[in-house]
Amino acid sequence: MERALSRRTLLAGTAAAGAGLAWGASGKAVAGGWERPVGQGAVDAEVARLEQGLIELRRALHRHPEAPGQEQRTAGVVARELRAAGLAVTTGVGGHGVVGFLRGARPGRTVAYRADMDAVPPKDIVGGGRAVAHLCGHDVHTAVALGVAQVLARLRRHLDGTVVFLFQPAEETLSGARALIGTGVLERTRVEEIHALHCGPFPVGRFAVTPGFGMPGQDKAAVTVSGPDAPDAARRLADEIDALATVPLPRTPADLERIVADALTPNGPLARFVAVRARAQEAEVSVSYRCWPQERYLGVRKDIRRLATSYAGAGVSFPGEPFPAMVCPERDARVLARHLRHTLGHDAVTELHAAFPPFSGEDFALYLDRVPGTFTFLGVRAPGAPLTTSYPHYPDFAPDERALGIGVRAMAGWIAERTHRGQGLPGRSGGSGGSGGSGA
Repeated sequence: MERALSRRTLLAGTAAAGAGLAWGASGKAVAGGWERPVGQGAVDAEVARLEQGLIELRRALHRHPEAPGQEQRTAGVVARELRAAGLAVTTGVGGHGVVGFLRGARPGRTVAYRADMDAVPPKDIVGGGRAVAHLCGHDVHTAVALGVAQVLARLRRHLDGTVVFLFQPAEETLSGARALIGTGVLERTRVEEIHALHCGPFPVGRFAVTPGFGMPGQDKAAVTVSGPDAPDAARRLADEIDALATVPLPRTPADLERIVADALTPNGPLARFVAVRARAQEAEVSVSYRCWPQERYLGVRKDIRRLATSYAGAGVSFPGEPFPAMVCPERDARVLARHLRHTLGHDAVTELHAAFPPFSGEDFALYLDRVPGTFTFLGVRAPGAPLTTSYPHYPDFAPDERALGIGVRAMAGWIAERTHRGQGLPGRSGGSGGSGGSGA
């Protein structure tokens, strides 16, 4: 039965885990203190045992997509799998969110790992869709996070510190992180840093780090014009607002290939950009736009007001504040890159030099506004496959399933290292890097 997150339930799990015992996958108590730390070899061995089951689990999640805020079935699957692995579980967190709590056998740091669970609504599918669908990879994210939990639970007697798994609802509407954070879960569990993966259009087996960059925020505007020629005026105004863009919206696979190449180019066209979509309907113009760095939102708002005032009787409204950009601390991302190159090979990591993809927001920004951490793209493009099969929100999005095991290997080893005492990340004071702007 789902239950609301409460201080008593969450701290009770903490206290029980802190009583000097750790519970292995079989439920047997194991003593801590003398065991060797978790090693990558042990992680890889456990992943090999679990990988096929994780692929089947991801396929099951994929067959049952749930819209933002409606993730009840997915949350039930997540809670079941976490409990089976021996974690303390709290459900109903900020909606259908699930929190899993894993304490290692030895003292250490508290590190969080976040996965989003919702699917893409039809209106947000490129070209439009007929039904909600897992076309952003959140089924992959959920399966990878469950795999990390299962691996570390099996190796708990070697694990330092505590891992808090946050399975978040409603990322697609940029509302789930705020709701989950609003429950106070980060404070109650004393999370010191947080990490996440997201599917990206890179070759399977490759990770893309984003030092000083990340994902743009989002702003909107609504303009109403008046007069007998209002529909024509609205169309003209929409064209003028569209002209504020410094980069075009992608329309073809070739456009997507260019965006990926630009994101990998230092000081390229995406290092600073404005992307705008303005639509006229009758006497109204709806505007959605994204900028990098996020300070540019103030300038774009001024430009929209200026353009609107040239139409008699036009009225402009904006939300209270733009949704913040997600800026990955530069030094934190480089620490992760070094770890991945050491454990997976030098060619396993590439570096983005721009906010990417430029036309999507990410509410992981709200976590990074509170604690240091990393957000990394997991390559899911199969060899020879069209780019759209690995680019989120496209109708033919079909990630290479080999990415699941690769993601679990990388993140289980990384999280185990992060929980080791004395290994804290530099945090936001590490700087946001040149053109990356300030943090959210």
